[in-house]
Amino acid sequence: MALTLASAAQLLQEHHLLHEIIQADRWTLDANEFEGSHTPFSSVTYDTRQVGDGTLLFCKGAFRPEYLDGIDARGLAAYVSETEFHDRTAAPGLIVSNVRKAMSLLSAQFYDRPQEKLTVVGITGTKGKTTTAYFTHAVLNAVSGGKAALFSSVDNCVDGHTYVESDLTTPESLDAFRMMREAVEHGMRYLVMEVSSQAYKVDRVYGLTFDIGAFLNVSPDHISPIEHPTFEDYLWCKRQIVDNCRTLVLGADADHADLIRQQAERDNRKVISFALHDTAAHATPADVTASPVDAGHTRYRIETDGADLGTFSLALDGDFNYANAAAAVAIIHALGLDASPQALHAMERVTIAGRMERFEDPSTNTIAIVDYAHNGISTTALLDYVDERFGERRPYITLITGSAGNKAYDRRKEIVEAAQHRISRFIFTEEDTNTEPTEEVCKQMAGYVTDPNVTSDIIVDRAEAIETAAHDALQHPNRCDVILAIGKGNERWIKRLNRHMPYEGDDALLGQLLG
Repeated sequence: MALTLASAAQLLQEHHLLHEIIQADRWTLDANEFEGSHTPFSSVTYDTRQVGDGTLLFCKGAFRPEYLDGIDARGLAAYVSETEFHDRTAAPGLIVSNVRKAMSLLSAQFYDRPQEKLTVVGITGTKGKTTTAYFTHAVLNAVSGGKAALFSSVDNCVDGHTYVESDLTTPESLDAFRMMREAVEHGMRYLVMEVSSQAYKVDRVYGLTFDIGAFLNVSPDHISPIEHPTFEDYLWCKRQIVDNCRTLVLGADADHADLIRQQAERDNRKVISFALHDTAAHATPADVTASPVDAGHTRYRIETDGADLGTFSLALDGDFNYANAAAAVAIIHALGLDASPQALHAMERVTIAGRMERFEDPSTNTIAIVDYAHNGISTTALLDYVDERFGERRPYITLITGSAGNKAYDRRKEIVEAAQHRISRFIFTEEDTNTEPTEEVCKQMAGYVTDPNVTSDIIVDRAEAIETAAHDALQHPNRCDVILAIGKGNERWIKRLNRHMPYEGDDALLGQLLG
């Protein structure tokens, strides 16, 4: 059904969001009083630069009234806002209590509710969302003949095979429904998407029900004045996926798993669990399990309800990635799909730029790993992997790290505390410090270093920091060196003063330096 001023007003009233419709001195709830109230909108946008004839505009976030100056000449049909702007435009304004919720509902309607034509999987968790999404996407593509779309923090894919770099972990609702429409037009049957805590905090997925919601794990993260004020708020936002899914896939070892199960039981949600059985002591019962079959943990057996699905050797290293593989199998199981061994083994071929990318110098004992680890729990997981794979060689470990500016302040201390007793050297450097001075963030992190046996340096320029670590390692050919560059993955930009500035990339630099 086409979206018009009248149908938009009706939908907003049904969800108790509409205050009134305002045009000049007219205030009303009856959209039929306005000329053209049943004329379909030609487009929807939250960017005034994209307004054309017949556009519905959402005034969200740090919207400034002056953005509307001269907009009537470009054909603005109506706007949705929490504030009325009758002095700036002659177009009618749908005044609402929450413009982000309104945008999600109206965008879905404008794009003809594409989510109803897809089987939608939503994945949340403090770590592992991206890898689990890629594993799930690979299996669904194998099962369906390439009919699975993907929204992730790395790439978006709406046709099953073409990947475009993404801007957000979870797209703005308008963009998400537009891309879902594109996926439907490309013949996609499935959509796998990452769902961040911020997606629920700022209503990017408002009104969206997932066929499968996956809750992988949780630990304190994204806690700051501009994100989540407390861990309770962070967890509460992540838990919204339980209320907004039909079946829940749950990490059996997740912190607060009992609380999440209580919520699922209250909501009459079926729960499919998964767990990593990496040691005899760490073997929580679950519907889907992954357990190592060799001492080096290079191959894992995955079982579902006691049935052996085979042995897997992933291209992505690390025990935690086998936990992500178990989560993906649990999602496939929850979907009721009888995936063939060949389809499941599609996970083995998955690689993700910037996730556990490994580089080695052929002439020395130097190993480098680029990973997106950016908090305490993911740093711990990475160091566990290094200890397991290279511990016997007593490596000299250099950790190149920074932390995001203006947010997630707890990460700075968590990263240092997770690493300082397990590495040889910190190099603190730039990482999307935005409006905070990079050197101040680095100094703060260096101030948390209390272990006298670990060296710490500040090299603000990230490329120089990586080059310094690599050159130092190459000067010690008889020493086993492990360089860990974390936080940026394969990103080709660094965020400074709210702008993305070009950056060569950790992986590109180490590829050149180590061959």
